[in-house]
Amino acid sequence: MTSKAPLVHLSHLDVLEAEAIHIMREVAAELERPVLLFSGGKDSIVLLRLAEKAFRPGRFPFPLMHVDTGHNFPEAIEYRDRRVGELGERLVVASVQESIDRGRVVEQTGPRASRNQLQTTTLLDAMTEHGFDAAIGGARRDEERSRAKERIFSFRDDFGQWDPRAQRPELWNLYNGRIRKGEQVRVFPISNWTELDVWQYVAREELELPAIYFAHEREVFERDGMLYAASEFVERYPTEEPFSEWVRFRTVGDMSCTGGVRSRAETIAEVVGEIAATRITERGETRADDKVSEAAMEDRKRLGYF
Repeated sequence: MTSKAPLVHLSHLDVLEAEAIHIMREVAAELERPVLLFSGGKDSIVLLRLAEKAFRPGRFPFPLMHVDTGHNFPEAIEYRDRRVGELGERLVVASVQESIDRGRVVEQTGPRASRNQLQTTTLLDAMTEHGFDAAIGGARRDEERSRAKERIFSFRDDFGQWDPRAQRPELWNLYNGRIRKGEQVRVFPISNWTELDVWQYVAREELELPAIYFAHEREVFERDGMLYAASEFVERYPTEEPFSEWVRFRTVGDMSCTGGVRSRAETIAEVVGEIAATRITERGETRADDKVSEAAMEDRKRLGYF
C-alpha cells in the first residue's frame, strides 16, 4: 500500500511569485543583453527580491539601470544607492540632465514643466549605448488602461516604438523572445500583480521601502486636486501656498508630476488596509502626466516610453 504525497496548498502570492521567477529566468535564457530597471520604487524593489530568488547565490545575469530625471524624491535615490551597494550589483544611471546638456531633449519651463516625458529619449539612448536588447520593469496591468493591452514580453521596433497590433500571443506561459536586429523587448514579470498584491508581498517578505511610502508630515501644495511635495524642482503659481499635511506616496516618480495622498497609514499593515479599500488606481490618483488625456500613456508608449 503506497502512501500519498501530502497536498501543497499555494497561496495566490506563491503562484504570482513562481510565474515572475519563471519569466525572469526566461529572459536570462532567451535574450543576450537584458537589464533590470530599478528606481528605488516599490515595484522595482519587489523585482529585486524576485531576481534574488531566481538567481542567488550567483550574481544577477544582468545589470540594473535607473533612468534618472534628476528631479526624483531624495529618499528613493538614497534607498536605490544603498540597496545596490548591499547587493553588490552593477548600476547604470541614465541621466535626463545629460540628455538635456547634450541637446537630445529640450527642457520644459514654467509651473507645469516636467522631465517625465523626457525619459523616453534617455531610455532609448541608454539601451542603444549599452547594447541592451531587453529591459525588465515593474509595470502592472492594473495601473493604467493601456497597460492592460500589453503582453508580458512587449516588443518594440527598431525605433523603440510599441504597436499593440504587432504583439505576440502568450499561451500556456510560453514566451517568444526571438528578436530581429535593432528590436527591443520590455518585460513585465509582475504584470499580473495588483498594487495590493505588491504590498502584501512586501509584508510577507518583510521588504524595506523608502519612508515616503508611509504617512509622514510634509510641506505640500495643492494643484488640480493633487498634493505635490514643495520642492525646488517644481515652480508654483503665486496662489499655491505650501502647507503642512500628513501624506504618503503611492508611487515615486518625478516630483514634478507625482502627488501624495492624505493618510495616517504609518505601517505596512495600515497601508494594505487603505489599498484594499480604495477604488482609484495609483496612477489615476497621483500621476499628473496620466491625466493629460485618456490616451496619455498609450501615446507615450507608441513613442518609446517604457
